[in-house]
Amino acid sequence: MKLQRKNRLRALSLGAVAVTGALALTACGSDDNGNGSGNPSTSAKAGSVKCDDAKGQLLADGSSAQKNAIDAWVKNFSQACGVQINYKGGGSGAGVTAFTQGQVAFAGSDSALKPEEVTASKSVCKGGQGIDLPMVGGPIALGYNVPGVDNLVLDAQTIAKIFDSKITKWNDPAIAALNKGVKLPDLKIQAFHRSDESGTTDNFTKYLIATTPDNWKYSGGKAWQAKGGQSAPQSAGVAQQVKQTSGAIGYFELSYVKDGIKAVSIDTGASKPVAPSSESATADIAAAQVVGTGKDLSLKLDYKTKAEGAYPITLVTYEIVCDKGNKADTLSATKAFLRYIASEDGQKILPSIGYAPVPAEIIAKVRTTVEGLS
Repeated sequence: MKLQRKNRLRALSLGAVAVTGALALTACGSDDNGNGSGNPSTSAKAGSVKCDDAKGQLLADGSSAQKNAIDAWVKNFSQACGVQINYKGGGSGAGVTAFTQGQVAFAGSDSALKPEEVTASKSVCKGGQGIDLPMVGGPIALGYNVPGVDNLVLDAQTIAKIFDSKITKWNDPAIAALNKGVKLPDLKIQAFHRSDESGTTDNFTKYLIATTPDNWKYSGGKAWQAKGGQSAPQSAGVAQQVKQTSGAIGYFELSYVKDGIKAVSIDTGASKPVAPSSESATADIAAAQVVGTGKDLSLKLDYKTKAEGAYPITLVTYEIVCDKGNKADTLSATKAFLRYIASEDGQKILPSIGYAPVPAEIIAKVRTTVEGLS
C-alpha cells in the first residue's frame, strides 16, 4: 500500500505543474477569483483545445465551489472554439435539479448523484442515465476573521462545537489548548454556513460525522441541519460575510480565502497541523476509491486521514452528464468542453487557482468515458 500510494503521489505531482501562457483570467460574469489580472498560469494555447464540431452555447449550473475553475476553463475554451458557456454556479442542489429537469447540458455537484436522482435523470437521458465525472479536487477551507490572530489551529471536536453553537467565544479553553502562545480575543464567534443546498456542506458535515460523531449528531446532506449560526448563499456569499464580520468563521473552497480572510490549519493527529492547499488536498484525494459502477466514477474520500501533509476536509466536484441520450444540439459542445477540462492542459490550470488535479489514474478513466458519451 505504501508503494502504491507513493507512486500515486508521484504521478499526481507530475500532473500538478502549472501551465504558462499569455492570457489573463477575465471570464465575463465570473466571481473575482483573486488570481490577479495578468496571471498567465490560467491560460491554455488555443491550438491545444480540440473543438471538433462544437458550436452554439451551453447552459450549465451547480457547484459554486468549482466556479473559479469553470470560469478559467470557459475563458480558454470559448476563445478557442467560439462556444458560449453560461455556468450559473447556483449550488450543487440547484445544479442537480436543473439537470434532472432537462434544463442544462451538464451540472456541477460536490456530491455524487443519489439513487433517486439517477432514476430521475433517466427521463432526460433517453436510453441512458446521469453519471458522475470527477473533474475538480480541492480543500474545503475554514476561513476566519479574528483580529490579531494570524495562525489558528482547530481539530474536529472544536470545529463541530463551533458550528453547533457549543463553543461561542474565541478564547474558549478548548481553542486555547490548541493554540498555545496565541493571544485569543474575548470575542463572540460568528459561524456562517450555506443557506442553499450545497455539496460543500455535504462534504464538510461528512468530515464531522466521520471524525467526531459524538459532537456532530446530525445525519448530514446538502442542506444545513445544525441550529444557530448565520447563513449566506453560495461559497462567495459565505466568504463575503466572513470578510466583513469580525469574529467570523465559515467554510468554502480555498480560492475564496483572500482579502483579509485567513485559513485554519487542522490538527488531524499527524505530527503537525495541516493547512489547506492544492498539495495537501491532493495527498488526501490520492487515497480516494472509485465506488461508482458502470461509467459512473463517484469517489469515496478518506475524511479520517492522519497521513502526514494530508488535509482531511476535501471535496471532489463532479460534472454530471448523460452517458447516453444527450441532446443532439449540445452533445458536440458538451463533449468538447469536458474533453478539454479533463485534459492535461485543463487539469494543469487547477493548482494555480487553489484547486487540486484529479488523480492521474482516475482522470484517465474520465477521459475514456467522455469519448464514449452519446
